[in-house]
Amino acid sequence: MSGEKESANVWQSIWRGVKCRCPRCGKGWLFHHYVEQVAHCANCKEPLARYKVGLLLPLVVITIMIHILAFVMLEMELNGYGNPLIYLYVLVPLSVIVPIAILPSSKGAIIGLLWAKGWSDELDR
Repeated sequence: MSGEKESANVWQSIWRGVKCRCPRCGKGWLFHHYVEQVAHCANCKEPLARYKVGLLLPLVVITIMIHILAFVMLEMELNGYGNPLIYLYVLVPLSVIVPIAILPSSKGAIIGLLWAKGWSDELDR
């Protein structure tokens, strides 16, 4: 039973992170600029600065983008829009706009996972 409760809390923390909210209370903002992480939650005072996403964030965003671009390319080929110029007009803007759009939510989800699991790159002192 505690395993189910723990996994529910992990998913809840990840979902709160996707919404760019504090993984603990779900009310305070996780970022005070585009992706600049706050040091402490304004609502519950949870210290969030210790959860650094590092190189995991680009890995997640690139993996999501590869899947999106592959799906779009496959749909274009299957529907007869395989012209290289159409690829250029569709895929270049898509590959610039989508990563910018998913960056805060992806970072928030990773912070939520790190918070729920208690993983940090800092030693507890």
